[in-house]
Amino acid sequence: MITFLDGRLVSALPTQAIVDVNGVGYEVFIPLSSYDKLPGAGEPIHLLTHLAVREDAHVLYGFMTPAERDLFRLLVNNVSGIGPKLALAVLSGMSVNNFKAAVVNSDVVALAKISGLGKKTAERVVLELKDKLGVAAAWEAATAAYAPTPEQEQANEAVLALIALGYKQVDAHKAVRELQTRGEAKSAEELVKLALKKIAAGR
Repeated sequence: MITFLDGRLVSALPTQAIVDVNGVGYEVFIPLSSYDKLPGAGEPIHLLTHLAVREDAHVLYGFMTPAERDLFRLLVNNVSGIGPKLALAVLSGMSVNNFKAAVVNSDVVALAKISGLGKKTAERVVLELKDKLGVAAAWEAATAAYAPTPEQEQANEAVLALIALGYKQVDAHKAVRELQTRGEAKSAEELVKLALKKIAAGR
């Protein structure tokens, strides 16, 4: 089992990264939440990993924080119908803290907005995770050190709103991230308005 990679980041896309570990290049699939935290190309990186073994391939999934990997494993191991690809979509569409709150509060509507999840799977997530022994306490401990900033919370809300309007997850995330980097908006509502203009203009 490969549990982490220590090396240098060769390149990255919103969905995957290539890490050079002593001359060996590892292709790792990542969620958008980890993409946000990646260092620049050529810089050192410590990436937590989960190895999925299939009949036709061994696939590595990477995470920048323990909380992200814990949630990924919880979904893959405990929710029927959710595999690694959909678990990554969950992490890309909602922060760990927001996901935890949605499950605890049975907020199926918020969960169903995540790209690829849908209402039935969201209901199954709530049903199969809400009453799982120790999950709430474990989440609290795992996420306390990684609580999102107010800016991250606003960005998450804006991305979810754009996805609900029919925009692709990667496009919505990219537009919101660029707007926040330039300091053009503070609230989720402002981010959504400016992102809509930005995406429509193709910039």
